[in-house]
Amino acid sequence: MTAARSRTDNHTDRPPGDRSPSGPPPTYGDIDWHLLWRTARATKAWKTSAPRDWSERAESYARRVLSSPYVSNVLTMLDIDHQTTVLDVGCGPGTLTLPLARRAASVTAIDYAAGMLDRLRAAAEQQCLTNIRTVLCAWEDDWHQASVSVHDVAIASRSLNIDDLGAGIAKLDAYARKRVYLVERIAPTPFDPAAFTAVGRPFDSGPDYIYTLNILYTMGIHPEVRQIAISPEDTYPDLEHALERYRWMIKNITGEEEQRLRAFLSSRIISKTGDRVTIGGLAPQRWALISWQPSGHRETNYS
Repeated sequence: MTAARSRTDNHTDRPPGDRSPSGPPPTYGDIDWHLLWRTARATKAWKTSAPRDWSERAESYARRVLSSPYVSNVLTMLDIDHQTTVLDVGCGPGTLTLPLARRAASVTAIDYAAGMLDRLRAAAEQQCLTNIRTVLCAWEDDWHQASVSVHDVAIASRSLNIDDLGAGIAKLDAYARKRVYLVERIAPTPFDPAAFTAVGRPFDSGPDYIYTLNILYTMGIHPEVRQIAISPEDTYPDLEHALERYRWMIKNITGEEEQRLRAFLSSRIISKTGDRVTIGGLAPQRWALISWQPSGHRETNYS
């Protein structure tokens, strides 16, 4: 009887729900979101490219993104007018920089790939846009030394592919007076898991916007979040253009894998009209637009 009573007492001494040998159960505060972010980045299927790789792909990347419905969707959600100065970090070939330059007072465009900035400058000259300044810099570089000043608005559109996400967020926050905008993917965007299955590759989408939100929360930032949804149906001039749109997803794609990818896309054709082909049944494209007022200018409303 004494032994049985001792076992019961030991059990009831633990907090409810605690299955560990000793100590309280874990709470939200025990989660290291920075570590989870780095771990998820290390295991994802698509690894971040080096600056040289991005430079070499500048032309093909520009063809994919500059006319994407993503651009118009994002632009409608940005509070920017002709008096606004904009810092566009990870600008690429000018996906947002070019249309923003028509609306804003000026745009400073930062990228770590020289080829992307070359493509941007050529497009700006062609479009007679004279209020764009380009800066060759990485997230980890000293922007102050590159003569980058504080702007009204700081934007990072699909460009926070860095190990220290918290440091990147803090940097954007410090370089903005009025608003910070991030666009982060909602998994599996921009990838199509079915395409990986079709070519026989494993797929791990890596970290998405939910990691960013939680890291922001740990930093005391409570942002506004809006979703951008783009139709899963895409129309192309022909199957070759569709193949180009998908080929980038599969790193170092082999000839055999490309044939499988072509067959996969052919099986998804839902209509052919003249010189256009529409492919459906693809993974929907969803993005999270995350924004907040910078910490140095944040207003607190207690009413």
